[in-house]
Amino acid sequence: MIIKQIKKVQIPGLLLSLGIFVFVSMAVGTLLTHSSDLDMSVVWSDPYYQHITKFSLYQAFLSTLLSVLLAIPISHALSRRSFWGKSFLLKLLATTLVLPVLVAVFGLLAIYGNSGLIANLFAYFEMKLPFSIFGLNGILLAHVFFNLPFACRLFLQGLSSIPEQQHQLASHLGLKHWNKFRFVEWPYIAGQIPHTAGLIFMLCFTSFATVMALGGGPKSTTIELAIYQAIKFDFDLQAGALLALWQICLCAILAILIQKVARPALLTTNFQGTDNTFPHDTLLSKCWDLFWIAMITLLVVPPLAMVVFSGINHKLWMVFNDLGFWMAFKNSIVIAAFAGMIAVIFAFFILLASRQWRLVGLNNRADKVEMLATIILVTPGLVISTGLFLLLREFSSLSSLSLYIVIAVNALMALPFTLKSLAVPMLQNAQKYELLCNSLGIFSLHRIYWVEWKSLKRPILQAMSLSFVLSIGDLSAIALFGSHSFSTLPLYLFQLLGSYQLESAAVVSLVLLLLSVGTFMVIESLFKETQPHIKRAKHD
Repeated sequence: MIIKQIKKVQIPGLLLSLGIFVFVSMAVGTLLTHSSDLDMSVVWSDPYYQHITKFSLYQAFLSTLLSVLLAIPISHALSRRSFWGKSFLLKLLATTLVLPVLVAVFGLLAIYGNSGLIANLFAYFEMKLPFSIFGLNGILLAHVFFNLPFACRLFLQGLSSIPEQQHQLASHLGLKHWNKFRFVEWPYIAGQIPHTAGLIFMLCFTSFATVMALGGGPKSTTIELAIYQAIKFDFDLQAGALLALWQICLCAILAILIQKVARPALLTTNFQGTDNTFPHDTLLSKCWDLFWIAMITLLVVPPLAMVVFSGINHKLWMVFNDLGFWMAFKNSIVIAAFAGMIAVIFAFFILLASRQWRLVGLNNRADKVEMLATIILVTPGLVISTGLFLLLREFSSLSSLSLYIVIAVNALMALPFTLKSLAVPMLQNAQKYELLCNSLGIFSLHRIYWVEWKSLKRPILQAMSLSFVLSIGDLSAIALFGSHSFSTLPLYLFQLLGSYQLESAAVVSLVLLLLSVGTFMVIESLFKETQPHIKRAKHD
C-alpha cells in the first residue's frame, strides 16, 4: 500500500520532467528542421564563429573568477562584523541576482557611463574618463555586480553553518585570524565554490540582455547575442540553428560538469550572519574587513541609489500618463505571476518525485529527473521561442499566442532557480516526516496540505517571489515576440534607452526596481509578523 502511494506521488513529477524535455526538444527540433543544411565544421573553421565562442568563454571565465575571488574576503568580513545597516545590505545582496538587467545597466551607466557621475567628476577637473563602460569592461562590471553578491550570499551560508563549538575551540586554542580562516572557515567556503562558480559561469556564458546593452559592437558579441541577431534581424534560420546547436553542446558539457562537482545550495533572504567574537582582534584586521565591506557597499548601493534619484524627475507624470507604459506594466505582472506560479508548481511536483529516490540513496536517478526539468540551462531561451514561433505559425495567429509563449519560456527559465531553492527544504521535510506520514496513512492531497504546505510555506513563497522577479525582468523571450502592441516593462525600457529618452527610462527603471525589491520585502515582512507569535507559543 505504501509503495503504491509513493509511486503515485512520483508519477506527476516524472510526467512533468518528461513533458518539459519533449516540449523543449520539439522547439529545438523545429528550428533544426527549418535549416536545410547544418554543417558543424563551420563553427570551428569560420573566424566569426571562432571569435564569438572564444569571447563567450573568455568573458564568462573572467566574470566568474572576479566574482568568486572577491566574494571570499567580502563574505568573510561580513560574517565577522556587526554594523549599522548590515541587515539592509544583506537584503540588497539577496536581490541583485534577480534584479532586472536593464535596471542595473541603467544604474551602472548613471555611475560609470560617458555621461555618468564619475565622468562628470573627471570633467570638473578637465580630465577625460580613462575607461569606457561599453565592451568587455561593461560586461565584466555588470556580471560582477550581479554575481558577486550572489557568491557572497552562498559563502555566508557556508560560514553560518559552522558549529558554535568550533568557534569556541578556535578561541580556546588561541588561533589567530589566518589560522582560524585556514583550518576552520575555509573548508566551509571551499565546499560552496564548485557549485557557485559553475552556476555563475553558466549564467555569464548564456548572458543576453547584459551583452546586448553593454556589448559595444561585434568585438563583444556572445553566442547568445549572435543567435538573436541571426534570427531577429536577418531571419537566417540556418545560422541561428547552427549557433543554437553549438551553444547547446557547450552548455550540456558545462551542466554535466557542474552536476558532478556541485553541492546543492539554498537561496535565502533572511541570513543575518554569525557575529563571532575574536580575542585577537586587531586594528589591522578591522581595517581589512572594513575595506571589503566598503567595496561591496560601493559596488551595490550607488547604482541602485542612482536609479532612485534619477527616477524622480519631471518626466514622471508623463510616463504615468502614457497608455503604453500601463499596457507594458499589466503584461509584465500577468507574465511574471503566471510564470512564477507555473515554475513553483512544476518544481514542487518534480522534487516530490526526485526526493523519494534520494531518501533511499538513488541519487543518480534523482539527478536525471531534475536535469530533464532544467534542460533550459543548456538551451537558449531564444531558441525555444523561435522554435515555438515556427511550430505554431502554421496553426494560429502568432499575435494571439505571443503572451502564452512568453509565459511558457519565462516559467522554464525560472524553473532551475526554483528547483535549487526548494530542493534542500523539501528533502529535509521528507526526512523529518516521511515515516510519520506512512505510519499514519497521510498521502496525496492531505499530505501536500497538512505536511508540505504547512512546513514549507516560507521557502515556497520565497521561491515564488524569486520566480516572479526573474520573470518580470526578463528580456530574452519578449525581445523576439515584442511589438508596439505587445510589450513588457523591460522591453519598454530598452526602447526608451534606444531612443535616448533617458529621463523617461529612469522612471521605468525605478518602477522595475521597486517591483523587484518590494516583492522580497513584502514576503520577508509577512514572516516577520508571524515570528513573535511563534516565540510566544514556544514559551507558553
